[in-house]
Amino acid sequence: MPKNFKYRGRSVDELKAMSMDEFINLLPSRMRRSLRRGLSNEQRIVLEHLRLDDGKPIKTHARDMVVLPEMVGKIILIHSGQEFVEVRINEKMLGHYLGEFVITNKIVRHGKPGIGASRSSMYIPLK
Repeated sequence: MPKNFKYRGRSVDELKAMSMDEFINLLPSRMRRSLRRGLSNEQRIVLEHLRLDDGKPIKTHARDMVVLPEMVGKIILIHSGQEFVEVRINEKMLGHYLGEFVITNKIVRHGKPGIGASRSSMYIPLK
């Protein structure tokens, strides 16, 4: 039997029914302070597009936006600095920043060294 997810003792349906101020009081202090200062224009636009609910993914550069209960189940394309990465918002992401779910640097895969890769490889013995 799957366990129902609860955020600070409340189900997702209860969180969706709450006002924004009530939900903000449940958040950790850093996110709470960020939201109490108000939303930026970019964050406001993202929320408006989410509320339209046309089923299309929403592109955004707002990596500093806190995941709210009304975002659960939506698809958001978050900019990584180079490309937009698709992220499906679930209930375990509540209270985190969008930027936490998209890495901003590439994974480095080092190959084997070739000629000229280091100082010692410059001197190849002639046989």
